[in-house]
Amino acid sequence: MFSIIQAAGWPIWPILLCSVLSLAIIIERAFRLQKSKIAPTGLLSSFLASLGQGQRQELEMLALKESSSLGAVMALTHQLHQQQKRAPSYAKNTLNAQAWEQEVRFQMQGLGQQLTLDLNRYLSTLSTIASVAPLLGLLGTVLGMIDIFASQSATANQPLELSMGISMALYNTAMGLVVAIPSLIAWRFFRARVDQFVGELEWAAESAVQTLLKLNDL
Repeated sequence: MFSIIQAAGWPIWPILLCSVLSLAIIIERAFRLQKSKIAPTGLLSSFLASLGQGQRQELEMLALKESSSLGAVMALTHQLHQQQKRAPSYAKNTLNAQAWEQEVRFQMQGLGQQLTLDLNRYLSTLSTIASVAPLLGLLGTVLGMIDIFASQSATANQPLELSMGISMALYNTAMGLVVAIPSLIAWRFFRARVDQFVGELEWAAESAVQTLLKLNDL
């Protein structure tokens, strides 16, 4: 295998680097983008049902925030609810009620942007690898064939060496495709998964906002 890599020339080394990066990203995203780490089943309904029924400990909220992306939304919901309880004057007139609702939505949107960035982390790199790897393979093949034909002369034509040299040069293209195809499949899979989770988190945030408004009679 090492002899093939040597024969393929220097362009194969960037391809191998891309393969290592791609594999690392795929493993990391597969571990991170699990439903239990993003939107655990039943967390939203159980939390909103118990919201306002008792004081929760700060450590409990911190653990909830760190447990999942949905947990971070629920922790912010609890924080906003505590702020409203400490400032009931917001409910005394329409102007303050509207200001409070805008503040709640603003904070939810800010958190949503942070969570979306976290879900999309490294996916642009994976997409770039899927696009660049075949081009690197093609570059290696073209450069290899240029060297092969440049080394041939009219008086010393060696078909066997020529065919072996071409086959070695084509290893670059093959390696580029081997890296690009799984990277592209993984990128599309993770993109679809992220879109699904973003939709769930947006729905959870809107449910949390509506629950806060109902609890405070706004």
